[in-house]
Amino acid sequence: MARMLEAPTYPVADEVVLDPKRTAVVVVDMQNDFVKPTGKLYVPAAQDAVGPIARLLEKARRAGVLIIYTQDLHGEEDPEYHIWGEHVKAGTWGAEIVEELAPQPGDEIVPKPRYDAFYASRMEDVLRVHREVDTLVITGTVTNICVLHTAGSAALRWYRVIVPKDGVAALSEFDQEAALHQIDFLYKGVITTVDAIRFE
Repeated sequence: MARMLEAPTYPVADEVVLDPKRTAVVVVDMQNDFVKPTGKLYVPAAQDAVGPIARLLEKARRAGVLIIYTQDLHGEEDPEYHIWGEHVKAGTWGAEIVEELAPQPGDEIVPKPRYDAFYASRMEDVLRVHREVDTLVITGTVTNICVLHTAGSAALRWYRVIVPKDGVAALSEFDQEAALHQIDFLYKGVITTVDAIRFE
């Protein structure tokens, strides 16, 4: 039987000032299969996050901030298909990053096989090259899956984690709020909004 639960609370920072040389913006899995209505694992709230993420990327690029896109990719008969069905299959339209947030020259693209962007990927190598980076602003979808696992993995490596709540999207409001609570409570991440972030 379904139960009504009160969504957990967490603080939301009104202003977050970041050093552009020590910060990277991570855009998690903003791919057609997740963001577009015809995608195979459509997350309706993900389209609402496109505008805020685009504003954040514009600010970040002006400030010279490192931008990293993760790209969930799966091959033939991937075990994850048993959980979610076929999605973001390599080489398909669904696997492509949405046009509105298309990577620009100089941006990094990190393919990944599972939820966590640090698992079996080149994420650590990218960050090792940019060794001055100690803060990750994490955006994208899905908040309680790939965003949460990536934020946790970053925090366990002692990166400071910033998550703009209007720049992430989940399948339900409860999942969104519970994941943001976990990022605040468990990983001491800072929850904020895109417009509250400044690069100086």
